[in-house]
Amino acid sequence: MILKMRTSMMAAAGAALLATTAPASVHPHVFAEARLDVQLNPDNTVKSLRHLWRFDDLFSSTVLMEFDKNSDLKLDDSELAEVSKTVFESIGEYNYFQVVTLDGKDVAMKPPAGLIADFEDQQLIILFEAEPKEPLKLSGKIDFGVYDPTFYTAIDFTEDTNLNVASLPAICTRQVIRPDPDEAIAQNQTKLTDAFFNDPAGTDMSKIFATRLELNCQAKG
Repeated sequence: MILKMRTSMMAAAGAALLATTAPASVHPHVFAEARLDVQLNPDNTVKSLRHLWRFDDLFSSTVLMEFDKNSDLKLDDSELAEVSKTVFESIGEYNYFQVVTLDGKDVAMKPPAGLIADFEDQQLIILFEAEPKEPLKLSGKIDFGVYDPTFYTAIDFTEDTNLNVASLPAICTRQVIRPDPDEAIAQNQTKLTDAFFNDPAGTDMSKIFATRLELNCQAKG
C-alpha cells in the first residue's frame, strides 16, 4: 500500500493491470473490493464511517506468507493482530484512505481506535470505523469516498449499494459518483506531471479520482 507495506509485504505482488485513473507509469499493484456504511445519529449528524476491504487473492497470499510465522498455512489470532498493527500504522499518515468533503472542503476525521484483520476464503479482510472530529450535519453537499493517494492500491466499490447510508432522512438525496478518468485527467492536466505522480509522499488528488457517495441535503429551516 505505502512504503512500509511495500517493503515488508508487497514485494511478491508484482506488476498488475494498468489503472485507467493515472498515467501508464503509475498503476496499482494491490486490489480490494470495498464497502462503506455511513452511520447517522438521531439528530441527522454523521456518527461514523464503517469500512470493509476485501483484498485480491495475490496480495492476500503474500500477506499469508509474510505473517504465517508457524507455517501452518493459516493466520491465527496473534498473527492477525500483527497484520492489523502493520496495516494500521501504514495507512495512518494517509488518513486511512478516507475522503470526506463538505461543499468541496475537506472534513477532518478522528483516527480509528484500531482495525480488525480477518482471513476468509483465502482473502484478507480489513474492517475499521472512523468518526468526524467535529459534528458533521447533513446539510449541503457531502461526499464520502476511499482512495489511496499513492495510487498503489485500487479500492473498488463494485456495486453502488456498497456505498450505503442507514436511514437516510427525506431532506437528503444520494448518488454514487464514478468520475470518468479521462475527463478528470484532462481537467487537471497541468498538475498531473510525472514528478507529481512519483512523489513518494503521495498526492492530494484523491477526491478527483475516487468513486464516492454524494449526499445533497437541505437542512430544515
